[in-house]
Amino acid sequence: MRKEVLTLAFARAVFVEFLATLIFVFIGLGSALKWPSALPSILQISLAFGLGIATLVQAFGHISGAHINPAVTIAFFVGNQISFFRMLFYVVAQLVGAITGAGILYGVTPANTHGNLAINALNNNITPGQALVVEILLTFQLAMCIFASTDNRRTDNLGSPALSIGLSVCLGHLIGIYFTGCSMNPARSFAPSVIMRRFSSAHWVFWVGPILGAVLAALLYFYILVPYCMNMPDRIAIVKVLPLTSATEPGSCPALPVHS
Repeated sequence: MRKEVLTLAFARAVFVEFLATLIFVFIGLGSALKWPSALPSILQISLAFGLGIATLVQAFGHISGAHINPAVTIAFFVGNQISFFRMLFYVVAQLVGAITGAGILYGVTPANTHGNLAINALNNNITPGQALVVEILLTFQLAMCIFASTDNRRTDNLGSPALSIGLSVCLGHLIGIYFTGCSMNPARSFAPSVIMRRFSSAHWVFWVGPILGAVLAALLYFYILVPYCMNMPDRIAIVKVLPLTSATEPGSCPALPVHS
């Protein structure tokens, strides 16, 4: 554990998760503010969230992986892709970054404009159970897109992972805004609630839904659809950041052929 945590590369990665989530929340929530001169459209908000993620993944993906989302980070851990301590540090950095970004937005926005700072809520008489299903499905498709587009075992025409992930976020918002304002990211939902000090009785939906959706995607992708060939000691070694016990490296199992 110390070998990973006490390195400059790890510190850079954690800082980048903080910075990227700060920028993402500032841009995303900022696009949803209700300015007196012009109210935002569903398309505008969706594009802002999607383009924001695409830009940040392109800018920071090579440093930290650009998770920018506690649900995605937890899913990568469940999929045996990162260690427990990396997951823990990333999630804390993302939450602090999100709160900082929301706080900055609140501070630079006129009082008659920031409103509730785009807090996620149940819309159009949606029940908590219905909202939970929506958040699970939307985050599931996002997580699957992330796993597939960043899988270094793929040999087909992959295209731009950053653009693919951004489009997935945009797609989720085009649908999800009508239901819940579209979270797909606990940090995005948590931050404005902290700044505005407003936590609804359904706030849990924006934690459980995204995390459950991302974890289900990880279980399906990493253990069923495109599994890694590793024994149990090697899987435990990744979680604990220990040397692998065999010659089998993660990802060495040949991938199934992909036909374009």
